[in-house]
Amino acid sequence: MSSSDKRSRSGLNGVLVAALAAVVLSACSEGAGFRPLYATAPGGIGVNEKLNQIDIPTIPSRVGQRVRNELIFENNGGALPTGAVYRLEVVIREALASTLVRSDGESAAQIYSLDAQFKLIRIADKKVVLNGVSYGRAGFERFNQIYSNVRAREDAENRAARTVAMDLRARLAAFLATATN
Repeated sequence: MSSSDKRSRSGLNGVLVAALAAVVLSACSEGAGFRPLYATAPGGIGVNEKLNQIDIPTIPSRVGQRVRNELIFENNGGALPTGAVYRLEVVIREALASTLVRSDGESAAQIYSLDAQFKLIRIADKKVVLNGVSYGRAGFERFNQIYSNVRAREDAENRAARTVAMDLRARLAAFLATATN
């Protein structure tokens, strides 16, 4: 292949790449494509304000309360929702799995699992507009001292609760960014 053939071929590839980029970018600029998640829509309210409109009822258990507190703090700085439009119902399921089992049958480590099944309900018509499950996992070592085991498990529970809350918040924000209320 001669050098002029190589130049014309690379020029053709450049034109194809430029044409493809133009098509992709034009789709984004027409409003159907990319928009920052936390941007305020023209003539509308931003995602942070919509997150502030979610009522989160009490979730049973210590870990459920941790998930609820994390969500309330992340959504609106710990304040109660202003003019609740949605209600988030969360049901959690906890499990503990032993790993690294020694020959005497004792576990050297465990994994705490937290599954949170959620429903986002529009209060006006009681319609479920979003549902799903968020998962959190956290491992911890087991020790000979009882207090150390209790603290290690509580720390794992707190980490899993924070993971679930952050996942829930991200999923809610993604939904609310496109929701029209």
